[in-house]
Amino acid sequence: MFPRSAAPRGRPALSNGLYPPPPVTRCYDYNHGRFGGVNSFHVPELERLPPYEWNPPRPIPAVPHPHTPPMTNGRKRQNSEYSPHLVKRQRLDSFSHPSIDSPLVHIPSPPCHPQQVRAESLRLSTTSFERPYSSPQFDIHPPAPAVPESFNSLQAYAKDKLSVQMMELFEACQQQPPDLERKERCRARLQEDIQSIYAVARLYLTGSSMNGLGCRSSDADLCLVIKGNKRPDPIQVLSRLQRTFRTLSYVERTQLIRAKVPILRFRERGSDLEFDLNINNTVGIRNTFLLRSYAYADLRIRPMILVIKKWARHNQINDASKGTLSSYTLVLMVLHYLQTLKEPVLPSLQRDYPECFSHFMEIDMVPEGPKRVPPYLSRNHSSLGELLLGFLRYYATEFRWDKEVISVREARALPKTNSKEWTNKYICVEEPFERNNVARAVHEKIKFDAIKAEFAESYRILRDRKDLNSILPVRAVINKESSLR
Repeated sequence: MFPRSAAPRGRPALSNGLYPPPPVTRCYDYNHGRFGGVNSFHVPELERLPPYEWNPPRPIPAVPHPHTPPMTNGRKRQNSEYSPHLVKRQRLDSFSHPSIDSPLVHIPSPPCHPQQVRAESLRLSTTSFERPYSSPQFDIHPPAPAVPESFNSLQAYAKDKLSVQMMELFEACQQQPPDLERKERCRARLQEDIQSIYAVARLYLTGSSMNGLGCRSSDADLCLVIKGNKRPDPIQVLSRLQRTFRTLSYVERTQLIRAKVPILRFRERGSDLEFDLNINNTVGIRNTFLLRSYAYADLRIRPMILVIKKWARHNQINDASKGTLSSYTLVLMVLHYLQTLKEPVLPSLQRDYPECFSHFMEIDMVPEGPKRVPPYLSRNHSSLGELLLGFLRYYATEFRWDKEVISVREARALPKTNSKEWTNKYICVEEPFERNNVARAVHEKIKFDAIKAEFAESYRILRDRKDLNSILPVRAVINKESSLR
């Protein structure tokens, strides 16, 4: 994901690049420019394209993002660049470290023009067998400087009982490599069968299965990209696929759902693994790679988000079909909170590196963009428990629901305007690419009040007890998760 650029001054580079891959053991190759798979399916008179490929890399120990001393090059951030002081309200946070002058460290990187990225990816594809891992097209995790031993694991952020509970819940519930492999095998079979109808279509695995934020029970989202001069009608395509899927031995329970974004829902035969397939909803591919970039920017992100999603689901405020928060909305709310702390845990990747996450980038090149973003090193060393309590406090007592729009794109709260998108909406959360409101499902005051009340009540209880079991039955959640798949 990130360049093999020079190490920050005064810090040695690791032998295999600045930033070894994070603790995952599989990667996917969304780039269709590799030579090895060319001409693997045969369609007369059509352009002969390689398939979507999936290649397991050699496992490499993970190195988390460290606490790093200020850079010594004297460079000062200009006003046009990201700054935590752009946030409308400057808050005092007991979990930050005000003694450190600068919360952010960015390492400059070259612009990531698509032409440069394509040339680089094609060059790497011919030499990938010489690399320490086998899929340069999907090496989306940034290189990092050498760090003290004390920051080499998530345990560095488990300083208290609450943090330990969060870490244990995450480790028990996070999506495992076999879970991802299973989804990929089904995706690959489906693409082969779909290409008998739509020869040059490409099927992408998206959502939490791919962005690093999934758990063992997560369903799989699929996006079928069909290119052509005429935009295909989603209902027509999905209806045709539904008829085809009914003849497949490994698929069952197909259901066409005519929502705003129509989907074909089905299951892997003989299991509870469910898929949702959409047509050309390519923003889902774009935000998959944006969220994946955030998910691996700091070791605390994935545990934080998994715990918060489990908490919201348990307390019945995580179901867009019932007028509450979608998981995507919750993720953006977490990222926004972490961006707006006095000592931010995260920057705005889109604001700092707009060319790497361009809405106009060709869809096949979307996985390439994040590779050009340098490492981000946060000076906030709050524990997992401190961050969770701060998240609940922020939305219970600080965020102004009636006046502000959550914007991960800008890493700040934007003022509500009179635009149709934000007027008369109870919760406003900006989609980072399309800039519409992803929280529009919350359209009843009674549901909005229930969401606010849950934040307030959970904050009060957790502040007093410092025990995750007080707001979420940890053992029951783990047992339920382990019983699936």
